[in-house]
Amino acid sequence: MLDVAYEAVDDLPPGKLADIEEDRGRIRVRLDRAEPLAGVVRQLNIEIDRLMSSARWFQLWGDEIVSRATPDCPLRIRYVLKDWTLDEPAVAEDRGVISVYINRGLTTEQFAAAMNPATKKQLAGGRWFQLYAGEIIDNSPEPMSQV
Repeated sequence: MLDVAYEAVDDLPPGKLADIEEDRGRIRVRLDRAEPLAGVVRQLNIEIDRLMSSARWFQLWGDEIVSRATPDCPLRIRYVLKDWTLDEPAVAEDRGVISVYINRGLTTEQFAAAMNPATKKQLAGGRWFQLYAGEIIDNSPEPMSQV
């Protein structure tokens, strides 16, 4: 099962506004709570591009598997600040791209908190999966272990 969590933290190294940690079926997005959202989003776009470049993430779009190597539409995620009154991010998905539209008036902490339910809803669509150590991890429940 895939798990993506955003959190606003106080312990990132100086100058590091966003950090993404990946493990089997899991991504942790850590954002510097003390920094303005515009700078954090700028760094987050760099970090998420680095993660997508790892070529371990895929999107099932109809009957096509889209990856970072798809020639006409490499897989990517982009965070975009907008002038609007919505506190929840708007997530739009198309072939090879997820765009996350964010109210630029939010604090970094508000953004991190709002991204957790938005991401959970996005993953529930069942179109994303991770290739981790030769294993495909998607959003279906993990099989139960026998004791």
